[in-house]
Amino acid sequence: MHRYATIALALTIAAATTGCDRTPRADASNVVDSVVPREEALRRFQSGLARTDSLSGGAPSRDALVREFLRALEARDTAALRTLLMTKAEYAWLYYPTNPQGLPPYDLSPALYWFMIEGRSAQGLSQALEARGGQKLRYAGYTCDAGFSSEGENRVYGPCLVRRVQAPGDTVAERLFGPILERDGRFKFVSYANRL
Repeated sequence: MHRYATIALALTIAAATTGCDRTPRADASNVVDSVVPREEALRRFQSGLARTDSLSGGAPSRDALVREFLRALEARDTAALRTLLMTKAEYAWLYYPTNPQGLPPYDLSPALYWFMIEGRSAQGLSQALEARGGQKLRYAGYTCDAGFSSEGENRVYGPCLVRRVQAPGDTVAERLFGPILERDGRFKFVSYANRL
């Protein structure tokens, strides 16, 4: 058995050193360059989306945004919840261009990053409606991490925790939504990703 292994090893070395490698090599003309520059990827993503330079809907303050979210969640008002959330056009024109995830070293494409945000948001909203929708939440305030992330003209706050009174003397803190985006005095949620 040892003898056959030695012969096999010798033949492999001989083939490697004599150029008898039968592995097909890619011809340079057959290589497809699938890397699209960031600017072109963003242009393609923005194509067909109404250009915007401000947030629509949302709320005039972070406090008002959180209160409106809780009111809509208690009422299971999905139409109101949609108006509090960043739209695809707002993402394309206002959020993505200066967000660190779309810049080096991360370089997430606008389409992939939107897919991730939208997926986590939809899942989070579904979880929030299932776990807390239609209930009196007994809001007792909220806190966000100190400071904010400055991204171009945007300020991004979070993570934030909402305090609720479950029973007298029993207060819980939960992450019911994702980051909060502020631009020119308007506030909206980036996503409804949560930890429930």
